Amino acid sequence: MSTLVAPPSRSSLPVGLLPGRPSWRVLIGLTLAVALVHLLVLGVAPMAVGPEPSPLANKFITRTIVIAPPAADKPAAPAAAAAPVEAKPPPPAKPRRPRAPTPPKPKPYPEPDATAQLAPETPDLTAQAATDSGATPPEAAASAPAPPEAAPAAAAGTGSGTPGGTTAGGSEASGTIAGTQALRIPGSVTLDFEATGQTGASPQRGVFGELVWLQDGSRYDGRLTLKAVFFTLLNWHSTGKIGPSGLEPERYSESRKAEVASHFVRDQGQIIFSNNAPPVPLQPGAQDRMSVMMQLGGLLAASPERYPTGTRISVQTVGVRDGDVWVFVVGDEEKLQLPAGEYTARKLTRTPRKEFDRKLELWLAPKYGYLPVRIKQTETNGDFADAQLRKPLPEGPAN
Repeated sequence: MSTLVAPPSRSSLPVGLLPGRPSWRVLIGLTLAVALVHLLVLGVAPMAVGPEPSPLANKFITRTIVIAPPAADKPAAPAAAAAPVEAKPPPPAKPRRPRAPTPPKPKPYPEPDATAQLAPETPDLTAQAATDSGATPPEAAASAPAPPEAAPAAAAGTGSGTPGGTTAGGSEASGTIAGTQALRIPGSVTLDFEATGQTGASPQRGVFGELVWLQDGSRYDGRLTLKAVFFTLLNWHSTGKIGPSGLEPERYSESRKAEVASHFVRDQGQIIFSNNAPPVPLQPGAQDRMSVMMQLGGLLAASPERYPTGTRISVQTVGVRDGDVWVFVVGDEEKLQLPAGEYTARKLTRTPRKEFDRKLELWLAPKYGYLPVRIKQTETNGDFADAQLRKPLPEGPAN
């Protein structure tokens, strides 16, 4: 008889032997086994896998490249691959060639004394000047009859260009040396002025100026300036030669904000203006507004007896846009109270003859070589500038 054996029940089997559910001990053992295998593989043969590493793998190198500007005709050379390019030191500076010392400019005229003392006067330009110009010396001219055509032209005062004038008695008084007249040019001097004026409705005070006169016997340079704090009332400048007829201007200018000039072109017989005004003929004995004061003073200083009261002296006087004939009337001597003191002066007046002519009054001091001690200019609209000597002058030679 056979015996049937029943299978064991699930409840009677150990927990680790239950089908479909591994034991936790088995899982831990597998995990440790896998970790051990990895450690053996990584620790035993780390250098056997892959190529041998480069010896420069652990080094870090920097390299500086200096880029030079490309040459105009040659391409830049390629930089070396192995060694870094080093910057070239700058070339040594070339030694500078020492400059030759600049020679000092020669002074064309003697410097005026700071105390405004009069320099010695130049000799009278009389017989020598007349001989050089081919004219009769003054001694012989005094007894010779005057040219018949000179006196009418001067007496008419029409601006014909004949340098001369007419006395109250009708005798001729020439405005140039040319064989009939001596002229004594004052030496280098500086005159200081104090001025008052009127511009429109505003009176002008606190104006100061100076007349700087330089000459060396053959050339001259004269400047008259009147300035206030913020503006210039007047600035006249004349340069030229000293010749047989006295002062011979070459250039005259006036400047406030800008300079305008007149040029005496003697080889062409013209006066040319920088402001494009039409040129005018250059007449014998012509002066400008600055030089005419010194020319008149030189005439009176050399022969004061030839210019009694009422004498009319005609001189072509050049500005910056015209060259009209100015007629100066010699007046009496006057006593003046100036900032520099009391002075006796001979007055000369240029009276306007045209609508826009200006009036010019000069006071020339005989005791000081007929230098101007007062200068007054009046415009047609009433504006004026009155400059009076501010610092005293030493006495000049007697005339």
